[in-house]
Amino acid sequence: MIGGMTAPIHDLRTTELLAAALDRHDGDRIALGDLMEPLRRRAFGFLLLLLAVPNFIPVPLGIGGVMGVLVIALGLQMLAGLEHPWLPRWLARRTLSRTALRRFLARIAPVTRRLERICRPRLERLTMRPLTIASGLVMILLGLLLALPIPFTNYLFGAMLLAFAFALIERDGALLVLVWLATAASVLLSATFSHALLKLFRDLF
Repeated sequence: MIGGMTAPIHDLRTTELLAAALDRHDGDRIALGDLMEPLRRRAFGFLLLLLAVPNFIPVPLGIGGVMGVLVIALGLQMLAGLEHPWLPRWLARRTLSRTALRRFLARIAPVTRRLERICRPRLERLTMRPLTIASGLVMILLGLLLALPIPFTNYLFGAMLLAFAFALIERDGALLVLVWLATAASVLLSATFSHALLKLFRDLF
């Protein structure tokens, strides 16, 4: 709030944007579609943020595969040139606890504060159509890497998703380029690792 007026939504930082989206609705619960609506194209970043978090907490084995598939689905939408994520009606109507969402924002606050100090709107053209097609392709590759059963990579790919999410929300094209390059390097390293592993098994058996 500046001078008694709310800052325009495009000027809000990530945590302010999410808090503002929650404040737009009353009640104990909020539908996912209602939460996404005011975020517009920055909703891609918010959904990516939600998909990154489970990679940092103790969860059942195989969660990387589930998150990877969802990241791929999100990437396909960006690749198709959608301005904001499309949610199936049953998912858009699914309600979330506002209290739980606020706890979630508080829990990730130490990380978000650090990222917000680094991120700022720059090279914004890279975060807009038609260049979002490139981000969609990179998101698909990152989802594939996350879905593969590669040991000890959840934290790495989770961190890359987190950086990707903030780059989209904060309209930081420079950070976006770094994520693109890191994803390309990860694909090459994963391919090399997989080839070496297959060669080892062939030599053993």
